[in-house]
Amino acid sequence: MKAGATRILLTLSAFVASLVLCLGVILLVAGRGGNGIAQTSAAIGGPFQLVDQDGRTVSDRDFRGRPFLVFFGFTHCPDVCPTTLFEISEVLRALGPDADKVGALFVSVDPERDTAAQVKDYLSSFDPHLRGLTGDPAAVDAMTKAYRVYVKKVPQENGYTVDHTAIVYLMDKDGHFVAPFSLKRRTEEAAADLRKHL
Repeated sequence: MKAGATRILLTLSAFVASLVLCLGVILLVAGRGGNGIAQTSAAIGGPFQLVDQDGRTVSDRDFRGRPFLVFFGFTHCPDVCPTTLFEISEVLRALGPDADKVGALFVSVDPERDTAAQVKDYLSSFDPHLRGLTGDPAAVDAMTKAYRVYVKKVPQENGYTVDHTAIVYLMDKDGHFVAPFSLKRRTEEAAADLRKHL
Protein backbone atom coordinates (compact mmCIF):
# COMPACT_ATOMS: atom_id res chain seq x y z
CA MET A 1 0.00 0.00 0.00
CA LYS A 2 1.35 3.44 -0.91
CA ALA A 3 2.29 5.87 1.86
CA GLY A 4 -0.46 8.35 0.88
CA ALA A 5 -3.15 5.67 0.97
CA THR A 6 -1.83 4.38 4.30
CA ARG A 7 -1.99 7.86 5.83
CA ILE A 8 -5.56 8.36 4.60
CA LEU A 9 -6.59 4.96 5.97
CA LEU A 10 -4.98 5.69 9.37
CA THR A 11 -6.56 9.14 9.58
CA LEU A 12 -9.96 7.68 8.66
CA SER A 13 -9.56 4.91 11.27
CA ALA A 14 -8.73 7.43 13.99
CA PHE A 15 -11.68 9.60 12.96
CA VAL A 16 -14.12 6.66 13.06
CA ALA A 17 -12.81 5.53 16.46
CA SER A 18 -13.16 9.06 17.82
CA LEU A 19 -16.67 9.37 16.39
CA VAL A 20 -17.74 6.10 18.03
CA LEU A 21 -16.33 7.20 21.40
CA CYS A 22 -17.85 10.68 21.05
CA LEU A 23 -21.29 9.16 20.37
CA GLY A 24 -20.87 6.93 23.40
CA VAL A 25 -19.95 9.91 25.56
CA ILE A 26 -22.96 11.86 24.27
CA LEU A 27 -25.24 8.94 25.08
CA LEU A 28 -23.76 8.74 28.58
CA VAL A 29 -24.29 12.44 29.15
CA ALA A 30 -27.78 12.49 27.61
CA GLY A 31 -28.89 9.42 29.55
CA ARG A 32 -27.76 10.44 33.01
CA GLY A 33 -30.32 10.84 35.73
CA GLY A 34 -30.67 13.11 38.74
CA ASN A 35 -27.22 12.36 40.12
CA GLY A 36 -25.74 12.15 36.62
CA ILE A 37 -22.41 13.78 37.44
CA ALA A 38 -21.50 10.92 39.77
CA GLN A 39 -22.62 8.32 37.23
CA THR A 40 -20.75 9.95 34.35
CA SER A 41 -17.59 10.67 36.31
CA ALA A 42 -17.48 7.03 37.33
CA ALA A 43 -17.53 6.14 33.63
CA ILE A 44 -14.91 8.66 32.43
CA GLY A 45 -11.89 9.95 34.32
CA GLY A 46 -10.36 9.10 37.64
CA PRO A 47 -7.09 9.18 39.58
CA PHE A 48 -3.80 9.28 37.67
CA GLN A 49 -0.12 9.85 38.39
CA LEU A 50 2.29 10.63 35.58
CA VAL A 51 5.31 12.84 34.90
CA ASP A 52 5.14 16.25 33.23
CA GLN A 53 7.50 17.74 30.66
CA ASP A 54 9.77 19.03 33.43
CA GLY A 55 10.09 15.60 35.05
CA ARG A 56 7.79 16.45 37.99
CA THR A 57 5.25 13.94 39.27
CA VAL A 58 1.71 15.11 38.49
CA SER A 59 -1.55 13.61 39.71
CA ASP A 60 -5.26 14.35 39.39
CA ARG A 61 -5.07 15.99 42.83
CA ASP A 62 -2.96 18.80 41.36
CA PHE A 63 -5.99 19.98 39.37
CA ARG A 64 -8.60 19.96 42.12
CA GLY A 65 -10.30 23.31 42.48
CA ARG A 66 -10.15 24.28 38.82
CA PRO A 67 -11.61 22.93 35.60
CA PHE A 68 -9.23 21.31 33.16
CA LEU A 69 -9.08 20.05 29.59
CA VAL A 70 -7.50 16.71 28.72
CA PHE A 71 -6.32 15.69 25.25
CA PHE A 72 -4.59 12.39 24.47
CA GLY A 73 -2.08 12.28 21.61
CA PHE A 74 1.58 11.78 20.78
CA THR A 75 4.46 13.89 19.54
CA HIS A 76 4.90 11.99 16.26
CA CYS A 77 1.24 12.59 15.34
CA PRO A 78 1.21 14.18 11.87
CA ASP A 79 -1.99 16.21 11.90
CA VAL A 80 -4.76 15.79 14.49
CA CYS A 81 -2.57 16.41 17.57
CA PRO A 82 -0.79 19.60 16.49
CA THR A 83 -4.06 21.02 15.13
CA THR A 84 -5.92 20.28 18.37
CA LEU A 85 -3.13 21.65 20.56
CA PHE A 86 -3.04 24.81 18.46
CA GLU A 87 -6.81 25.23 18.91
CA ILE A 88 -6.53 24.67 22.68
CA SER A 89 -3.70 27.22 22.74
CA GLU A 90 -5.94 29.74 21.00
CA VAL A 91 -8.69 29.20 23.58
CA LEU A 92 -6.19 29.67 26.42
CA ARG A 93 -4.92 32.86 24.78
CA ALA A 94 -8.50 34.14 24.46
CA LEU A 95 -9.05 33.52 28.19
CA GLY A 96 -6.40 36.10 29.04
CA PRO A 97 -5.60 36.13 32.79
CA ASP A 98 -8.30 33.48 33.38
CA ALA A 99 -6.05 30.94 31.64
CA ASP A 100 -4.19 30.70 34.96
CA LYS A 101 -7.41 29.38 36.55
CA VAL A 102 -7.80 26.35 34.26
CA GLY A 103 -5.67 23.32 33.49
CA ALA A 104 -4.84 21.95 30.05
CA LEU A 105 -3.24 18.53 29.69
CA PHE A 106 -1.65 16.79 26.72
CA VAL A 107 -1.30 13.12 27.69
CA SER A 108 0.99 10.97 25.55
CA VAL A 109 -0.38 7.67 24.28
CA ASP A 110 3.14 6.79 23.09
CA PRO A 111 5.31 6.66 26.24
CA GLU A 112 7.79 4.41 24.44
CA ARG A 113 8.99 7.41 22.39
CA ASP A 114 7.57 10.37 24.30
CA THR A 115 10.03 11.04 27.09
CA ALA A 116 9.54 14.13 29.26
CA ALA A 117 12.24 15.91 27.23
CA GLN A 118 10.55 14.98 23.95
CA VAL A 119 7.19 16.25 25.22
CA LYS A 120 8.77 19.48 26.47
CA ASP A 121 10.34 20.15 23.09
CA TYR A 122 7.05 19.39 21.33
CA LEU A 123 4.97 21.67 23.56
CA SER A 124 7.36 24.59 23.09
CA SER A 125 5.34 25.44 19.96
CA PHE A 126 2.10 25.86 21.93
CA ASP A 127 0.65 27.88 24.80
CA PRO A 128 2.83 27.65 27.95
CA HIS A 129 -0.22 26.76 30.07
CA LEU A 130 -0.29 23.32 28.42
CA ARG A 131 1.22 20.57 30.54
CA GLY A 132 2.43 17.42 28.87
CA LEU A 133 2.17 14.12 30.68
CA THR A 134 3.97 10.86 30.01
CA GLY A 135 5.52 8.15 32.13
CA ASP A 136 5.59 4.45 32.73
CA PRO A 137 3.56 2.58 30.06
CA ALA A 138 1.45 0.90 32.75
CA ALA A 139 0.54 4.26 34.32
CA VAL A 140 -0.29 5.75 30.89
CA ASP A 141 -2.37 2.68 30.08
CA ALA A 142 -4.28 3.04 33.35
CA MET A 143 -5.15 6.66 32.54
CA THR A 144 -6.23 5.92 28.97
CA LYS A 145 -8.50 3.16 30.27
CA ALA A 146 -9.97 5.45 32.94
CA TYR A 147 -10.80 8.03 30.26
CA ARG A 148 -12.08 5.38 27.83
CA VAL A 149 -9.49 6.33 25.23
CA TYR A 150 -9.04 4.13 22.17
CA VAL A 151 -5.31 3.50 21.57
CA LYS A 152 -3.78 1.15 19.02
CA LYS A 153 -0.21 0.94 17.79
CA VAL A 154 -0.16 0.55 14.00
CA PRO A 155 3.02 -0.75 12.30
CA GLN A 156 4.39 1.27 9.40
CA GLU A 157 7.23 0.81 6.98
CA ASN A 158 9.54 3.04 9.04
CA GLY A 159 8.32 2.24 12.55
CA TYR A 160 4.79 2.77 13.79
CA THR A 161 2.04 5.29 14.39
CA VAL A 162 -0.70 5.31 17.02
CA ASP A 163 -4.42 5.47 16.35
CA HIS A 164 -6.15 7.21 19.24
CA THR A 165 -9.28 9.00 20.38
CA ALA A 166 -9.17 12.67 19.43
CA ILE A 167 -11.71 14.08 21.90
CA VAL A 168 -10.90 16.96 24.25
CA TYR A 169 -12.35 16.12 27.67
CA LEU A 170 -13.70 18.89 29.90
CA MET A 171 -13.36 18.02 33.57
CA ASP A 172 -14.87 20.09 36.40
CA LYS A 173 -13.22 21.44 39.56
CA ASP A 174 -13.69 18.10 41.31
CA GLY A 175 -12.19 16.07 38.46
CA HIS A 176 -15.57 14.87 37.18
CA PHE A 177 -16.20 14.58 33.47
CA VAL A 178 -18.51 17.32 32.15
CA ALA A 179 -18.64 16.82 28.36
CA PRO A 180 -16.48 16.66 25.25
CA PHE A 181 -15.13 20.19 24.74
CA SER A 182 -15.84 21.38 21.20
CA LEU A 183 -13.14 23.33 19.40
CA LYS A 184 -15.17 23.50 16.20
CA ARG A 185 -16.54 26.97 16.93
CA ARG A 186 -15.24 30.50 17.26
CA THR A 187 -12.35 30.73 19.71
CA GLU A 188 -14.10 33.41 21.77
CA GLU A 189 -17.19 31.21 22.08
CA ALA A 190 -15.12 28.24 23.28
CA ALA A 191 -13.28 30.48 25.78
CA ALA A 192 -16.60 31.86 27.10
CA ASP A 193 -17.90 28.30 27.54
CA LEU A 194 -14.78 27.27 29.47
CA ARG A 195 -14.98 30.43 31.61
CA LYS A 196 -18.45 29.34 32.83
CA HIS A 197 -16.78 26.47 34.73
CA LEU A 198 -14.37 28.67 36.71
